[in-house]
Amino acid sequence: MTALTPAATLAGGEVNIYSSRHYDTDERLYSDFEAATGITVNRIEGKADELIARMQAEGRNSPADILLTVDTSRLERARAAGVLQPIDSPVLEARVPGYLQDADNQWFGFSQRARIIFYDKAEVSDPPRTYLDLADPKYKGLVCIRSSSNTYNQTLLAAIIENHGIEAARDWARGVVANMARAPQGGDTDQLRGIVSGECEIAVSNTYYFARAIRTDVSGVSDQIDMIGWVFPSQNAEGAHMNLSGGGVAVHAPNKENAIKFLEYLTGDQAQMYFSAGNDEYPAVPGVGLSPSVAALGFFKPDDVDLSAVAERLPEAQKVFNEVGWE
Repeated sequence: MTALTPAATLAGGEVNIYSSRHYDTDERLYSDFEAATGITVNRIEGKADELIARMQAEGRNSPADILLTVDTSRLERARAAGVLQPIDSPVLEARVPGYLQDADNQWFGFSQRARIIFYDKAEVSDPPRTYLDLADPKYKGLVCIRSSSNTYNQTLLAAIIENHGIEAARDWARGVVANMARAPQGGDTDQLRGIVSGECEIAVSNTYYFARAIRTDVSGVSDQIDMIGWVFPSQNAEGAHMNLSGGGVAVHAPNKENAIKFLEYLTGDQAQMYFSAGNDEYPAVPGVGLSPSVAALGFFKPDDVDLSAVAERLPEAQKVFNEVGWE
């Protein structure tokens, strides 16, 4: 894999990717694509907002062909910023379920993580069964969850607004703040560590952080993983909220055809299986097998709410967070 240089954008047989996915295991995706197509992958990594701002600043001179990022909120930011373009791909349309696509085909989801509830099996006999249950006063002082600036939480609240309405969402956010065991801090793995350390008895995290601790040694989690139980929320209602990892073609892509080929490649069975085996994620394409660490979490009903509709609720979600004082 080569470094991205301005000269590289003029050559044929290449695709230039701006990626905020920070997983070493993704190297296999790029090398397999190169081997299968002969197209050289050039890549720049960075934080999503920084990459979006860079694409805006570069304008028509941008070498970017593709933006890859994590979470619906960031994909929506890219669309709203005008750095993506609608594309026509029968392969993507057929492979990716409609609710995992932007309404204008500016972004597509390629892998998923369920945002679910974890709990201390020894201390919690009746864990929350829905997202709204997290606000029940009986869980006061028990809940560990990330800050309101976290994109995973922003999208979760936006989905609650879409599924249950703004008033129910505001009540939920206010109730969760009242039930927090500590001020929001750290990442998803730190919420799981909070259960192990006894700081909290209930936590919210994406599944792939827990599945990773099953597959490999994660400090502060793996050694005591048997003490942690989990609930896929709202199984008798909307289903478990899904975070999305996805991407789209840059608005000024110099190698648009190759960019579409790469996105189509990500929906193939081999790449989809590797999202699960390499990074403990759920494939976006139905029917693709799961890695043992992911399969160990069991079957569940996912929320199939249209993520384009959820994305439109993100400004409301941030307003609610601010209103209730969620740090």
